[in-house]
Amino acid sequence: MSETHNFSAGVADWREQLRLNSRRTFWVIVLFVLLYTAVGLLIDLFIHASGYTQAFAVSGYQNYSVAQPNLEEIFISLVTFKIIPWATLIMLGVALISLWITYSLYNQIMLLGTKYEEVTAESTSLEAKQLYNVIEEMKVAAGMKYMPKVFIINANYMNAFASGYSEKSAMVAITRGLMTKLTRAELQAVMAHELSHIRHGDIRLTLTASVLSNLMLMMIDILFYNMIFSGRRRNEGGRNTNILFLIIVIARFVLPIISILLLLYLSRTREYMADAGCVELQRDNGPLISALMKIHQDHQTHAAQYAREYGSTAHENVRRESYIYDPVLMGIENSRGPSDWFSTHPNLEKRLEALGYKDKIV
Repeated sequence: MSETHNFSAGVADWREQLRLNSRRTFWVIVLFVLLYTAVGLLIDLFIHASGYTQAFAVSGYQNYSVAQPNLEEIFISLVTFKIIPWATLIMLGVALISLWITYSLYNQIMLLGTKYEEVTAESTSLEAKQLYNVIEEMKVAAGMKYMPKVFIINANYMNAFASGYSEKSAMVAITRGLMTKLTRAELQAVMAHELSHIRHGDIRLTLTASVLSNLMLMMIDILFYNMIFSGRRRNEGGRNTNILFLIIVIARFVLPIISILLLLYLSRTREYMADAGCVELQRDNGPLISALMKIHQDHQTHAAQYAREYGSTAHENVRRESYIYDPVLMGIENSRGPSDWFSTHPNLEKRLEALGYKDKIV
């Protein structure tokens, strides 16, 4: 490996980062709830504009299949509760349940689709003991009160991530491929990077944005496909063609774009901050530089194999934003390329440069 150039940086203001991430998490949740509410209102508009209000006859309001008011009148009646917006209320309930599931089952969600084992202080295998000791050392160095849960994912590719909604609930997961191919110092660097995410409060923001955006897209797909097919059967004389067209546009274009923007709200500075936090804990930039280059070169060497492994592992899209190495970027991407625009990770070359490595990597 080429010589590592001198690296100097001030201590990262992780307390300010923690406050910033808390605010961002709050606004992500607000946006998520508003999106579900908006979808519910759209469903209510669709139902009432279609003239299918028999289910709402208990409210005592006129049947729109006989005399249909325009969409503006229906909308006003819904938001003023002259007509009970059942779909909106149901979608709001779904949003709250999704939040509860996200924060109560985050371990299972983040590990979904993988084969894994939990590592504890009582684990007997040598590699598990070493991993637990390394994380415990970094936890003490970081001044953290709680030891995160530790998991080994049985996969050949080299990657790791941290998750949870607080330091007390945090978890770290590392693939067996990464654990067996790094030296102890490099493994320590990766774990220091992940514990820095925990200390900065990144894990709560990443968990909230990535899981909720994927849950939202799945839920919207189910609801809208059902509405489109039932709406086609009920459509009379093209009365609801515009609404159906609007549903298709929102489901297939608007919401995916919002989902991308939601994930891009995960500022790339969180990776730079975690890298800086690792250097602060280790008092050395060399192990993390070496680890990142090994991970990158290993992905390049086994690109076809890892592409199949990532592709055959369910729910990788949920973990992607949390990984130390973005598996979609199987090489150094041009900073002006589209794949770099839509990545929540900074360009690897820029990360290494920020760490003090000035040479080009191949």
